[in-house]
Amino acid sequence: MPVAVRVIPCLDVDAGRVVKGVNFTRLRDAGDPVELAARYDAEGADEVTFLDVSASSGERETMVDVVRRTADQVFVPLTVGGGVRTTDDVDRLLRAGADKVGVNTAAIARPELIAEIAARFGSQVLTLSVDARRVTGGTTTPSGYEVTTHGGRRGTGIDAVEWAERAAGLGAGEILLNSMDADGTTSGFDLEMLTAVRARVDVPLIASGGAGTPADFVAAARAGADAVLAASVFHFGTLTVGQVKDAMAAAGIEVRQ
Repeated sequence: MPVAVRVIPCLDVDAGRVVKGVNFTRLRDAGDPVELAARYDAEGADEVTFLDVSASSGERETMVDVVRRTADQVFVPLTVGGGVRTTDDVDRLLRAGADKVGVNTAAIARPELIAEIAARFGSQVLTLSVDARRVTGGTTTPSGYEVTTHGGRRGTGIDAVEWAERAAGLGAGEILLNSMDADGTTSGFDLEMLTAVRARVDVPLIASGGAGTPADFVAAARAGADAVLAASVFHFGTLTVGQVKDAMAAAGIEVRQ
């Protein structure tokens, strides 16, 4: 029996509010995270992802409160990322009601953190976020994609496909692959990047960055995504979770209804 492709709204949270921009710039307010999460739960979302876009110590406390309030009202799994640097950070978020925790920059700085989290909590709670962009200028990587940090503003020189493969080997339970080039553009997912990573990793792969039409979600699933994640098209009413699921089902893709 085929595994259903998950549809995941993503809430970028800053100072307790959901924000969204293009390529992580020109952010605008999109609403209250708890209210939006409840709406997506009612629409049939399979999961909800929170990303703390500022991730300072003060904002971390804000995020813990947001997670706690959301977990009290929403019954789909919650993934929380942003500013997670230690296994104790993971523990704090899980106790607040998160089901999974996303790690990005801290794992790049210290890859053994992936193995530490997996050993303490199990791989199923760990989502590795990979913010990747196509290589330009003088930088070269074998796949043509580079891992970035700080909202895509800083290159690392690390090959994105190789990093995803290494992280899966260290114990990451799934990979959230975000195209920084496509983020917020509604021009479609980076299917070439999805295909390249899918060929190298066996863990679930979440496509992120660029969703604009129902056909974009179908294309990502056909490229090998186990889940499709989007923000602005859901937040601003362009699409509903139900419309996306209907389109994928009509295309012969298994979804949870």
